[in-house]
Amino acid sequence: MAPGDKVTRPGHVQFGDELLLGPDTPYRWRSLSGWEELPALDSGSVNRADGHGSYPGRLLAQARTVTLDDVIVRAPSGTIGAVVRALNAATALNDAEQPLVIWLDERGPLLSFARVVRRAIPVGNGYRLGTITGAALQWEASDPRRHSLIEQQATTSLPSPEPGLDWNSNPGPEGLTYPLMFGNPGSTGTLLAVNDGDAPSHPLVAIRGPVSRPSLTNLRTGEVIEYDIDLAADDELFVDTRDGTVTLNRTASRLYTATARSMPEQLFALAPGMTSLVFRSAPGSTDPRASASIRWRSAYW
Repeated sequence: MAPGDKVTRPGHVQFGDELLLGPDTPYRWRSLSGWEELPALDSGSVNRADGHGSYPGRLLAQARTVTLDDVIVRAPSGTIGAVVRALNAATALNDAEQPLVIWLDERGPLLSFARVVRRAIPVGNGYRLGTITGAALQWEASDPRRHSLIEQQATTSLPSPEPGLDWNSNPGPEGLTYPLMFGNPGSTGTLLAVNDGDAPSHPLVAIRGPVSRPSLTNLRTGEVIEYDIDLAADDELFVDTRDGTVTLNRTASRLYTATARSMPEQLFALAPGMTSLVFRSAPGSTDPRASASIRWRSAYW
């Protein structure tokens, strides 16, 4: 199931595949914190030893904590137990992160991956009558960025020239027959990625053979990821730039094949705006079946 497939209007919050909170559900909420705020930051600034202030350092975002407060649970008195059980099951202790989708306003829904770290369901006088007030849910997202629901994808092959006009196959009174056939266009080996957000987005990269020493270069920054490896026609080298992993056919690590000019994978990100990437290989490796594809979501702070 696609993340946020149950979210249809502002005010909806979906966690995982099943739990939907907000309008037209038994679970209403009045307050949300940690979603529109910047996450907590680690500052690399260093105090000046010979003057006021500090030397600015990098700002690195910590995990994002999202809290729904003043949650109201309502159900017919004879079914309140089933409604609470469904909430408990969907927010049970789980080490794995699940999609958390929140739609606040006309900008549409945004996606994070999080896990529940707090659940409070007060039991008061209204419980047996089918009303619970003051409930709360809290999530922690290890990646503090929020992402668009739509995952974009782009694919290219190694660069190849255009075949041009075949003069021998276009006979006619003047040696030409219209319309002229110029053949299939060549490949530039270029990928275009657009990040509509305001935070860097880490793409997933899949390189398929046959190809030797494949590389992907960010033309905007000059940054490169390159691997000294020979891929057969049925091989795939998969690079997760957020986790910093490189695997052959999604199983065996090939991180050690990174060349000396290859940057750390976790630094290879798509800045907000438009980014052009070029796919290249070792000299003589020109098989048209080789390809590179990237998948990414626009990212927001």
